[in-house]
Amino acid sequence: MDESTLQLISGIGTKLGQLSRPNKDVLVKSLRQVASVLSQIEQPSAGEVATKAQVVGQLDAATKPLRKSIVKHGLYNHTNKDARLLVAICVCEFFRILAPQPPFADEYLRDVFKLILSMFMELADTTSAFFSRRVKILETVAQCKCCVIMLDIDCNDLILEMFTIFFSVVRHHHQQSLINDILSIMTHILNEEVSHQLVEVILRNLIQESKDGASAAFKLAASVVQTCAEKLQPFVCGFLTSCSLDRDSVGSELKEFYHEIVLKIFQCAPEMLNAIIPTLTQELMADQVDVRIKAVNLIGKLLLQPEYHIAQRYRALYVEFLKRFSDKSSEVRVTALQCAKSCCLANPSGIESLELLTAIEDRLLDFDDKVRMQAVIATCDLAVSNLKYTSPKLISEVIERLRDKKISVRKKALQKVMEIYRDYCNKCAEGRIEMCDEFEQIPCKVLMLYYDKDCKEFRSQHMELVIAEDLFPVLLPVEERTKHWIHLFSLFSSLHVKALSAILSQKRRFQSEMRNYLVLRRKEKENSSEDMQKKLKSSFVKMSASFPDPSKAEECFDKLSQMKDNKIFTSLGQLLDEVTLNNALTIRDEFLEVMGNKHPHFEFLQLLSSRCLFNIFDSEHVCCILNLIANSGLENNNLEAFSIELLLVIISNFPSLMRGSELQLCLLLEEKYQIHDKIILVLVRAGPHISVKFSDFYPVLKKICLEGTRTQSKYAVSAISSLVDVSKPDVFSELCEELVDSLNSGRNIATVLQSLGCIAQYSVSTFEGLEREITQYVYKKIFQAKSLEDPSVIEDSFGCTTSCKLKIYGLKMLVKSFLPHRGYQVNRQINSLLGILLKMLEKGDFSDDTISSASDKAYIKLAAAKSVLQLSRRWDLHISPHIFRLTVLMAKDSFSSVRRSFLDKTHKLLKERIIPLRYACAFTLANSDCLRDLQHSFKYMVEFIKEYSREARIHQTSMVHGGSIVDYPAYIVVFLIHLLAHDEGFPSEDCQDEAIYAQFCSPLLSFLHASINSNVVDGDMDLVNDTTFYLNYIFRAIKRAKDAVDAQRTPRLHFLADIGISGVNSLHQKGISSLRTPGTILLPSSLYKITPMQSEEADFKFLTQSFVERVVHIFKSQFSPPVSSVRKRDRKFHEEDTSNMVSRKQSRFLNLWGT
Repeated sequence: MDESTLQLISGIGTKLGQLSRPNKDVLVKSLRQVASVLSQIEQPSAGEVATKAQVVGQLDAATKPLRKSIVKHGLYNHTNKDARLLVAICVCEFFRILAPQPPFADEYLRDVFKLILSMFMELADTTSAFFSRRVKILETVAQCKCCVIMLDIDCNDLILEMFTIFFSVVRHHHQQSLINDILSIMTHILNEEVSHQLVEVILRNLIQESKDGASAAFKLAASVVQTCAEKLQPFVCGFLTSCSLDRDSVGSELKEFYHEIVLKIFQCAPEMLNAIIPTLTQELMADQVDVRIKAVNLIGKLLLQPEYHIAQRYRALYVEFLKRFSDKSSEVRVTALQCAKSCCLANPSGIESLELLTAIEDRLLDFDDKVRMQAVIATCDLAVSNLKYTSPKLISEVIERLRDKKISVRKKALQKVMEIYRDYCNKCAEGRIEMCDEFEQIPCKVLMLYYDKDCKEFRSQHMELVIAEDLFPVLLPVEERTKHWIHLFSLFSSLHVKALSAILSQKRRFQSEMRNYLVLRRKEKENSSEDMQKKLKSSFVKMSASFPDPSKAEECFDKLSQMKDNKIFTSLGQLLDEVTLNNALTIRDEFLEVMGNKHPHFEFLQLLSSRCLFNIFDSEHVCCILNLIANSGLENNNLEAFSIELLLVIISNFPSLMRGSELQLCLLLEEKYQIHDKIILVLVRAGPHISVKFSDFYPVLKKICLEGTRTQSKYAVSAISSLVDVSKPDVFSELCEELVDSLNSGRNIATVLQSLGCIAQYSVSTFEGLEREITQYVYKKIFQAKSLEDPSVIEDSFGCTTSCKLKIYGLKMLVKSFLPHRGYQVNRQINSLLGILLKMLEKGDFSDDTISSASDKAYIKLAAAKSVLQLSRRWDLHISPHIFRLTVLMAKDSFSSVRRSFLDKTHKLLKERIIPLRYACAFTLANSDCLRDLQHSFKYMVEFIKEYSREARIHQTSMVHGGSIVDYPAYIVVFLIHLLAHDEGFPSEDCQDEAIYAQFCSPLLSFLHASINSNVVDGDMDLVNDTTFYLNYIFRAIKRAKDAVDAQRTPRLHFLADIGISGVNSLHQKGISSLRTPGTILLPSSLYKITPMQSEEADFKFLTQSFVERVVHIFKSQFSPPVSSVRKRDRKFHEEDTSNMVSRKQSRFLNLWGT
């Protein structure tokens, strides 16, 4: 150590001590010299001089004058920043070189440390010219550990202040060495002594967060906790235990952040909390909901640290956490679900994730809708995060929430499952996963929302936008979309197809009406009249029905029509004509850009333009389907059939989309028609709307008519009709002649008969030219042919022999020849055909000489009965009462398959409003030894009553206002009573057993019961009262009439009418509230005639009013009201088994009815 250095320090100190008031400049200059010299002095070591004490003594002597001057003049409180900084530097150097002895007496050390702390307070200003010197001071203090002296002189307040300063000045951009020095100083203090105040400061900064994430103060606090965990543990655990067990007694404000502290400490020093974590179990079981919620949140966050294995280390705590998923509080369950989702997202492969996933799945069926909604959110978010490994069962469970009883849950489920499906589509396009049924079920279930009538968001107007805009990712290529459509279509049920077709049909109707409106608008400019305004108004109403809010849409249409800007309507017309979506979107975007979002009708125009687009399917979809089929681009052959089914649905609604793909369709028809019948039907639908040469298609269509299957030939004839102008009689002439030649040669008779029947419907004149030759062949070669087959041999599942089938096919051909399309008139008499039908209905064959099996006879009768049903469309007035009776009695045939087939056909035709309602009598007569068949017919009867009653109410409110009673289902009792009166099973004249009469009259009474049951018509008592009113007048009218077929049956008619009156009065005990009179009750003249009455009732004198009432009473005692087991919501989504339509008590009686 240089002697001159010590002298310089001593001299400057002495000089300053002699000054009474040192000048600032002199002071700064002198201190700068001293600071520079002191920094060069190393701390004494034993190896440098003989003894360290001697060196320290020399340093002490040399620095003493300066130290005295600092105290004398109070330089540590100097107002000048430069001076104070230099004093602080010198002081820190004194601590360093004189260690371990403090450089000042105890009474001055407090001021000295205040000076040093003031330097620390400036460390946040890294731009200051003095920053490096302040950092040097910090480094020196950390190195010499002088801050520990503050503990010895009871400066605990300064220590607390220093900790606070460090946390306030530390910054992310500070060098690590600076942070290490701060940490070193704090560690030295804590290793010597820990206080509650210091722990509170540390914890307060531990939970401090910045907007950009963890703050620098938090990181420093975390480092302190990690470094001094052992020293801090008793204090921290004591504080946390107090917060857990008796929070009210804790004075610190930090008690409100108890859980945050636990989490932060766990993240940086988990071993500190070994005694605390288990106590959280008590919080999970606390009575207070908010306490349980906070505890669940905390444990959820702890589980986010998979490396600490909370679930395994604290099993009891984890088990209790799992119980919170079934907590009595829905808020706790929701919180548990949120935590579970976060845990599974953070560690999807963890063992606890499987348990949490199961807990989430269970909550999908929670009784609280908020919990179910959160479970849906959690499940869907987890599925999107790890789609490839998502359980199919879990996907299925969450999809089912689309049927939730709460609309809010259904809406959220729709939003979330659509997110899953879009993500799935993207991953399929990227080749990361393959298409699978589980995910394709999502749009299937979404489509079923179409039947959800109690939520306006799921009506067809909204569902169209969902399918068009939300189903697929925006950028997903058309080919990928098409593949998904084909795959999901393969999963469709009839209800799915119906829903999709309804949505497409609505769009088609809108586009059609929009085109009509644009035409009307152009005409209106030329000729504006009141009639034209009415037409425009009607058009607005029709188009508005396709919008979510029809009334608002109608108002917007009205305002739009008043606009003079023709560009709007030109653009809309272009959108309607453009069959390629990408081109249409370009047109729409340009159109909306020109309009501008400040246009008063911009939102409406935006929605309107979307409705005009082919945005669900466009021509590119059609082209892709055809290419995929032609190039075998589908996954398997089964999908090929479904792709054609999908194509048919598209083209049936938008046939113009086939334009541009005609050549592909032609090639596909030639290649695939033998495999897929419906490719021909696609041509039928598209034919009138595409530009093709008839000669390109005719050869293959002709071949199909001659050699294809019956179904194919039917489609082929329709296709020919759609491609040519059938008003020319020679169109089918050549084909018909070839068919007759083929018929005479015995080639493909079944197919040829089908083709001839279809041609007869499209070209009456062509068929009538060859009618004699064709019918003679059918009569002689088919109907009168003697079968050489073994009646026990049945070729296929059709249920009858080949000769029987040919007779049926021949009959169908003859029937079709009397039912031409497009309103053409038949010039032939139908009597001969009705005579054939009568023979078949009576004997099960055309000729008495033919020996047929019971099965063949049953199926020929069935074919004849179905033929009568078909003919009743146009020829019902020619159908005799006897033929009618034999027809409806097919409902009582001994063959179950025959009964079911006849009833199904009757139901279908009645539902389509094709045949007269009197054929519904079949539902009341249905006879079976099988309960399921009985329930089947009963279901059809109830459905008939419900639908026809509502329709009759719409068409006429009452007979007083000119309506007709024949529109009401009640009117079929006119025919039913006549049928029963002519039934061979009518009780004999000497029978006086009420039970037998109750059994016989059960068809009538069960129909009356269903007709006046308010449950059948959804509680509409006005409709029930009307029905009761009409029934009574019908029965009274029958009592005033005679049997027009057999006058001897008149007493039976009157008895059955009495049964009807008694049944109505007994079953509808509220009485008839209506004061109306139905006017004249028109009874069919073929069944009844009004003449002066005579005493035909003499043979039934015992059938008194009391006897009638007893018959009705027996019926009521054995019959209970039908209870629908199909809940309203379930009925919308499923084709439920109808077995629950009949109660057990009712089924016993129905079995008696069918005996």
